[in-house]
Amino acid sequence: MGERVALKIENFVAEVMLNRPAKYNALDRPFFEELTEVGDSLKDRDDVRAVILHGAGDNFCAGIDLKALQSDLSDSTVFADKAFNLPEGEIANFFQKPAHVWRELRVPVIAALRGVTFGGGCQIALSADMRFASSDTRLSIMEIKWGIIPDMGISQSLPRLVRDDIARDLIYTGREVAADEALAVGLITRISDEPLEAAREVAANIAQRNPDAIRASKTLIDKIPLLAPADGLQLEAKLQSQVLGRANQLEAVRANFEKRAPAFK
Repeated sequence: MGERVALKIENFVAEVMLNRPAKYNALDRPFFEELTEVGDSLKDRDDVRAVILHGAGDNFCAGIDLKALQSDLSDSTVFADKAFNLPEGEIANFFQKPAHVWRELRVPVIAALRGVTFGGGCQIALSADMRFASSDTRLSIMEIKWGIIPDMGISQSLPRLVRDDIARDLIYTGREVAADEALAVGLITRISDEPLEAAREVAANIAQRNPDAIRASKTLIDKIPLLAPADGLQLEAKLQSQVLGRANQLEAVRANFEKRAPAFK
């Protein structure tokens, strides 16, 4: 890909690495563009069954690059143009898409976190399905420090993870949260000495499951909070009808009985 984002696909797992370690993987305009491009490129790939997001070096992402904060992107006219003039079919704008694109993927996304995970970097991490973090990880929804609000899709991720009062505390204060507190309040999934290796292990496990069932499961989990009970139950049945008895589901059964690795299509 470009200079800011590295992509590797192997054994049905895509690893997306934020690749600006000298700057703590801080976000600038090229970074926004490349993250969106990479995320979009993974949407319809049948050879990808799970995605891992991680940062080069000792940190996940320090958030917005201060030079970018002082560039034309902070001009209200430029911001309005990129915030409200969306490409046809898009619901996330230029600033939201680098985080929201991971929610749009049909497959699970795991963020492996180390060191600072601040501001926009935190919002990117919160858009993943799961977050594995080292004990030295620090998270902060830091935008209030610069006198702005978090606007990279926080409305779609944070309310699903933490209580309303916790969300308000984090957004109003911008305070740093250590890994143990992040686990307790729901910002991260688990603490690991080697979060990238833990993410690889889980991604490999997912890649050996029926990909039709994994995608349907993600659709179900994503949509349930938006549905009335009757609609949620109906969606369960609809998705199951699209999986049950199909070639990949039958292969999962055969592989279990024959005690071998499945060969999904």
